[in-house]
Amino acid sequence: MSSFSSPQKNTSVVLWLGFMIFLVAVMIVLGGATRLTNSGLSITEWRPISGVLPPLSDAGWALEFEKYRKIPEFSAENPDMDMAGFKFIYFMEWSHRQLGRFIGLAYALPMVAFMILGKLGRGHGGRFIFILFLIGLQGAIGWWMVASGLKGGRVDVSHYRLAVHLGMAFVILGFLQWTWMDVRKNWPPREIQQRLGKRTAILLLFVFLQIIGGAFVAGTHAGQAYNTWPLMDGGIVPGGYLAMQPLWINMVENTASIQFNHRVFGYIVLLSALWLWLSARRIRETHMRLASGVVLLAVVLQVVLGIAALLTIVELPYALAHQAGAIFVFLAAVWAARQARVRLY
Repeated sequence: MSSFSSPQKNTSVVLWLGFMIFLVAVMIVLGGATRLTNSGLSITEWRPISGVLPPLSDAGWALEFEKYRKIPEFSAENPDMDMAGFKFIYFMEWSHRQLGRFIGLAYALPMVAFMILGKLGRGHGGRFIFILFLIGLQGAIGWWMVASGLKGGRVDVSHYRLAVHLGMAFVILGFLQWTWMDVRKNWPPREIQQRLGKRTAILLLFVFLQIIGGAFVAGTHAGQAYNTWPLMDGGIVPGGYLAMQPLWINMVENTASIQFNHRVFGYIVLLSALWLWLSARRIRETHMRLASGVVLLAVVLQVVLGIAALLTIVELPYALAHQAGAIFVFLAAVWAARQARVRLY
């Protein structure tokens, strides 16, 4: 990603991008709450315009409830649900979709205005347009994910599509934060401290892959099994780790393998964060040392939250805290990666 050439920082653009980062972070947590409360399939149609309003009459609510009663999830998991229960899960999903609509408008309208006013920096409009494209694409991916749980006898969305949806949310978050830092500090690219640049890039990649692994854990409900730590099924490696054939299918379908891999990769992320922190201590650049320390602290906290979520069999407060922790770790890793490219003179 390139840096901004204008020497002037535009406060209004900085505030706008900061607000967008906040909105996307809230969206990720709300999406987690929607999934954890089994609310994601409560709205069975994708109506980008007419879906802005919820049902406004008893007849409208009855119609929406009847649509939900026809999908496999209702008979398999909620056969005794009443209208009050349906309204709760409906409003969870409806709120998630409304926030998505608001994010699109909150990004697109100011972007156009800033472009007209020439506040985005010469030659950098393409990055802002690309982020807008990703936001729009994310809406389509969201429905693509939901649609997978409405047919074929499924009672949940495809965990593959869930991983794509969550991954795209973090890609958008990363682009927003990197751009916010570009505008806020106007840092030029650097050609020094390449070793730390590579290490921060590796750490950021590991964090992103761990987030995708978390989506597989969530999508297969792997966190609701093997709820002990540090051992799984009484051993370091669970007995059913490679129970499926062919062997590669275990990595994406076997809950024992998915959870074990997520645990191990979490330790790898922790060691990578420690490696970066120790490396940064050898340089004089204060901001890089601070960034590496924040990353390490965030990763340690996230490991603790992950263990807590596991031991409580994914109780909602711990699960949401763990998802929010992933956002904190990711933002810290992006900050460190961007900071590693700051010129010291």
